[in-house]
Amino acid sequence: MADTIYTIPVSEAFEADCECPVCELKKRFENSTVEYFAGPSLMEPDTRIVTNDLGFCGRHFNMLYNSQAKKLGLGLMLDTYMQEQLKRIKKYAQAKDTTNYEEDALPGAEAGEERSGKRKKFSLFGGKNASKPAASQPLVRYLRAHEKECAVCKKLDYTMDRYVDIIFHMYKTDRDFRAKFRSSKGFCVPHTALLLEESGKKLGGSTRDEFRDTVTSLLVTNLERIEGEVDWFTKKFDYRNAEADWGNSRDALPRGILKMTGDTDIIK
Repeated sequence: MADTIYTIPVSEAFEADCECPVCELKKRFENSTVEYFAGPSLMEPDTRIVTNDLGFCGRHFNMLYNSQAKKLGLGLMLDTYMQEQLKRIKKYAQAKDTTNYEEDALPGAEAGEERSGKRKKFSLFGGKNASKPAASQPLVRYLRAHEKECAVCKKLDYTMDRYVDIIFHMYKTDRDFRAKFRSSKGFCVPHTALLLEESGKKLGGSTRDEFRDTVTSLLVTNLERIEGEVDWFTKKFDYRNAEADWGNSRDALPRGILKMTGDTDIIK
């Protein structure tokens, strides 16, 4: 099957000499997305609307900062983002909490026990509002929700979902891709779990069973391979092995960590 604009990134990732093609896809798209936000797009009104609203997580702010030879663009984006968030924080800080605390108003521990059947916990700080959960406050609710938002993460999550769909589509329809899939070094542990979970939704019958067998076999075979390389890495520190060949074990630690965790930062 001829590659298209949608399948080319997937094909290229499976052709790369890597421990997990899905990690490779994620790393490439994450880097290109950071470059997009760090480039001229950060001066575009539509982009600034998104970044003012969502901002970036600490990881992606760090990547943006490290990607900038000149910091002016990032400074302008951070400036308007902070202005927008400051307006929202002031608004939520002044908002009244409408949560119903009727039970807290009941007098004494006995009332609490009567209502719930459990003794109320003693509060060192006391007071009639001592048992109000902090998460009920409008400002806390907003801050907790906002800290999970990130313009890069949002694009990354959406695109990775599409890439996983494409992987299953190509596995079903493209014989050449199936060969690349089977000859790969398998996947990291987290992405192995993801592919096995999604196979029940994306495939059926014998194709699903074959896919699961292939993914599981790739995991076991390649974990054995890389564990052997890590083991030899440790043995090379024994003076008796000082003259022995390193083989493929010089970079076994970062590859082993990537295989177990899916953390691509460990390999530069």
